[in-house]
Amino acid sequence: MSQPEKKGTQGFTDEERAAMKERAKELKAEARANKNRAEGESDVLAKIAEMPEPDRAMATRLHEIITASAPALSPKTWYGMPAYARDGKIVCFFQSAHKFNARYATFGFNDTANLDEGAMWPTSFALKELTAAEEERIGALVKRAVS
Repeated sequence: MSQPEKKGTQGFTDEERAAMKERAKELKAEARANKNRAEGESDVLAKIAEMPEPDRAMATRLHEIITASAPALSPKTWYGMPAYARDGKIVCFFQSAHKFNARYATFGFNDTANLDEGAMWPTSFALKELTAAEEERIGALVKRAVS
């Protein structure tokens, strides 16, 4: 007496098993990415908490603006500064004035930012304070940088 042909393990076809394996890989990759993002954000918030005022307030507000303007960017520290990356490459960063005893903080972009405009364009900005105008400009620049 011959055995009936089985569709596969627990009644699934080869294609269904392959799709489930692929989805399991995706879920694992997503979990790793979320864990790395959460760890990165935790590191950034810890660095911000270490900053003296007014840098701490600016960095906190910048973090809010950047994460709202470009949720695809992952927070991480970069040379001990809050930074935001896409595909592991830093797009923008904040450098406190206190870190290098400067008279102003710096908000900057790396070459992965999509800000090219002609043959010359700004890649970093001095910050003494954040007003509504600066916040709006930064939000627009961050959106453009990841476009």
